[in-house]
Amino acid sequence: MQKQIRNIFIILALLSLTALVSFKAGKSVALTDKGKNSTEVLDLTLMWKVRDKLKQSFLEKDKIDDKSMTYGAISGMVSSLGDPYTVFLPPKENKSSNDDLAGEFGGVGIQLGYKEKNLAVVAPLAKTPAEKAGVRAGDLILKIIDKEKNVDRDTVGISLDEAVSLIRGKVGSEVTLKFFREGQKDTFEKTLVRDNIVVPSLELEWVKKGAKNVAWIKLYKFSEQTYKDWPEAVDKIISEKSKLGSSFGGIVLDLRNNPGGYLQASVLVASDFLGDGVVVSQKSSDGKEEVYKVDTSKGKLVNEKMVVLINEGSASAAEILAGALKGHSRAKLIGVKSFGKGTVQSPLDFADGSGLHVTIAKWLLPDGKNIHREGVLPDVEEKWIDNSVDSTNKNSENTKDNQLDKAVEILLN
Repeated sequence: MQKQIRNIFIILALLSLTALVSFKAGKSVALTDKGKNSTEVLDLTLMWKVRDKLKQSFLEKDKIDDKSMTYGAISGMVSSLGDPYTVFLPPKENKSSNDDLAGEFGGVGIQLGYKEKNLAVVAPLAKTPAEKAGVRAGDLILKIIDKEKNVDRDTVGISLDEAVSLIRGKVGSEVTLKFFREGQKDTFEKTLVRDNIVVPSLELEWVKKGAKNVAWIKLYKFSEQTYKDWPEAVDKIISEKSKLGSSFGGIVLDLRNNPGGYLQASVLVASDFLGDGVVVSQKSSDGKEEVYKVDTSKGKLVNEKMVVLINEGSASAAEILAGALKGHSRAKLIGVKSFGKGTVQSPLDFADGSGLHVTIAKWLLPDGKNIHREGVLPDVEEKWIDNSVDSTNKNSENTKDNQLDKAVEILLN
């Protein structure tokens, strides 16, 4: 990994040097790719001609800034790869990106991604303005409107980090998002009031069905907090099971709207349900494969009955966990096909505050399948039924959550 990062830095340094030489000489310069037995020519003549023409003829010359042009040129070079997850980030956008896993920020509670290069909701985060407003995983975001910031931006070609920057803002301020939802003819708008977004790691509740009590683990995100919260939740389940005796019905592991996070945190969770074996492997561009196996010192829940809930918002590390449990025949998956985010990005920060996120590898499930753009299929399909009745009592037998009801039914039968 360090070697990859060093090579990226060297390439960018060479590009900067080439730009300087090309500007002075007005001609192309040959760069040698050390990884190949060839010499590649990078001709920047046209770029400098365009720059000179802009400085000569552009109406609002006070808007011409060489540093911004440099960032724009690098961004264009990276975006030409056609991978929306490989991006160059100027300093402001890079800072915003680095805040994502910190756990608290001002916004509306939407994890963003792409569906066929369209900006999309990976998942609305639990107990946030987006979830409360009815935003769903898979919704396409067509436009971002913020009157206070004078923003009215279509999302065609928008980067994740620009979208995040536009959607975030002062707590209490409003942002309007225009959506398209599959199955609906018309687009629709929702005005969301920004709030301090605290992303919880997980919650443990108990669902009573007849004489049985089921542990309902809602895993919201694989964050740093998961390393503390997960072992505590496991111990609580074991303790409660000893009290319940034969009325203990098993576990529903709820990965709906879990956008992922730290891979090792998902391996930690898998290790309590699997006795041994491979959870996932990472295959890089050079063909090398790194295997992540179950931590055999865990395994506190290997003998407990369980099912897993997934939906369109289950992504990345959540898909890895669901796919591993399915692949080892440990649990049935209930719900709908997951999001389909199966690549690995490596972040690199530069001295000026800018950054580069590079797709360096893909995830492979235990059966060798890559889930990118494909997702993980449920064993039992159960589509979400939108119930207009607001039920806050999740412990009652009528939960108003048909997917959870189905999971409990399958678990107990």
